[in-house]
Order: sequence, then C-alpha cells, then structure tokens
Amino acid sequence: MPNLPNAVLWSIPAFVLLTVIEIVSFLVHPDEDELGYTGKDTATSLTMGLGSLVTNLGWKIPAFALYNVLYAVAPVHVPVHWWTTVPLMLLGQDLCYYWSHRSTHRVRLLWAQHVVHHSSRNYNLSTALRQPWTDLTFGLFYAPLVLLGVSPAAVAFCSSVNLVYQFWIHTERIDKLPRPIEFLFNTPSHHRVHHASQGGYLDRNFGGILIVWDRLFRSFTPETDRPVYGLTKNIRTFNPLVVATHEYAALYQDLASAHGWRQRAGFLFRGPGWRPAEAEGAAAEASGVRVAA
Repeated sequence: MPNLPNAVLWSIPAFVLLTVIEIVSFLVHPDEDELGYTGKDTATSLTMGLGSLVTNLGWKIPAFALYNVLYAVAPVHVPVHWWTTVPLMLLGQDLCYYWSHRSTHRVRLLWAQHVVHHSSRNYNLSTALRQPWTDLTFGLFYAPLVLLGVSPAAVAFCSSVNLVYQFWIHTERIDKLPRPIEFLFNTPSHHRVHHASQGGYLDRNFGGILIVWDRLFRSFTPETDRPVYGLTKNIRTFNPLVVATHEYAALYQDLASAHGWRQRAGFLFRGPGWRPAEAEGAAAEASGVRVAA
C-alpha cells in the first residue's frame, strides 16, 4: 500500500497564502455588502481550528478502533491504486460525508457539535477553520466504506482531501462558476447558501466535494438572494470555549426541563428547532395563534 499523506497538514501553507490573498483583496477592492475580516471573529476561528487539531486526536481513537475491527472482518481488502481505486474511494467517502453532514443538521445532539462551524456571522476563508472540538459521530458514517474493504488509512486520507477541498469554497470573493462546474461540484455559491440563516436557505446544500448528492437527494437550493450568515439565534461571544460548548449547554437545559423520556429523546434526536407539543401549543396560544386539535 502506498504511503497516504495527510492532505490537511500538507495544505497548511496554501491555507495561509490564500487567506492572506483574500485579506489583501478586501483592502484593495472593498465591498460594502461583505463583512470581510474582523479581528475578534477571525481570532476565534483560528483558535477553534488550532484547538480542533488537538481535540480531534482523542475523538479519532474510538473511530479507528472500530475501523480496525471492521477492516479485519471485511470480506475483501481493496488495494490502493492512485488512478483506479482511489477516485472510487473518494467518491464513496464524499457520499458518506453527505449523510454525516446532513445528520449533523437534523439531529440536535450532533448539531451541538457542528453548530460551531456556523456560529460566525462573517464568511471568509478563516471561517473554514472554525471547526468543532467534539465529534459524537465517532466515524460511524464511514464504517460502510471499511466494511467494503477500504482501509482505515485510506478513509482518513479521503476525509482529509474532502476537508481541504472545502477550504476554498468559504469565500464571497468568487462569484458563480461556469455551469458544468456548478452542476457537479460544491462551489462558493452553493456553500454560501449552506451557511445562510434565512428561511429558504436553511439546511440545504450538504455536499462536500460534489453537489450532485444534494440534487439527487433533494436538498439542493441555488443561490439567489444574498445570504445572511450565522445562526437563527446568534451567540454574542468570541470566547472559544463558549463557542465550542454553548449548544451543549442549551441542550442540557432543555433536557433538565423535559417531562419524561419521550421529550428527552425528542430534544436529543429530533431537529435543533424541535419543541414538545405542549410547549408549541403554549407558545402559539400566547401569541394568539389557534392550534388545531
């Protein structure tokens, strides 16, 4: 098996160079509609990124333990050939990433980890570095690849390539690209929609490298109106520890107020906006809205 590099580590110089170029572009050609870079927000994103490099090492231990067990019982072991099997591995990993990413938006417990990445109201290359410090998926979404014979090292390599690809799409400096590219690949335009907080853009465009998964599974929305970035309820802090844990704290409060295990399960495994029917009815009654029986 050829030595598979860590694409993220190899790409750090490119990350730095592209970020500097983007900062300079805002200085040379400012756009009053774009927030660009702000000191505290950028510092928070960089801190979150550096912190994730450390914390992710711990979260990867159970994932790779699972992968090694599954790989040992896999009926076949797929060899790593750069021009034949690796592209297929990347395709499979990107499909698994789509479902993993979609689940982090649809399951409150997983959203608590992923909300970190959406917490900035700016949208620039430094936002790509705002990564969570937890990973409660434990790599389960990529387990099918290992069972199909893809080695844990190859899964890690494909994941790093996917992460590197997504760096450059966190920008407002690039408009829409030629139509064939926009149809097949995730682009800055598509990902701006994903980071937007207004109604029609919420929970759309989950793809990593390819946008065809969103087209296939009906979660695609094109960019029309200018996106408003951030959360539906933004946090007003740049403290990295609070950014990393604020949704867990909110989830804990909801669990503490829940009545019974059904409500607790709802808070944990339903969408981030889910509330028990009693709470929804009380809120509607307080606002003068009639709730159907």
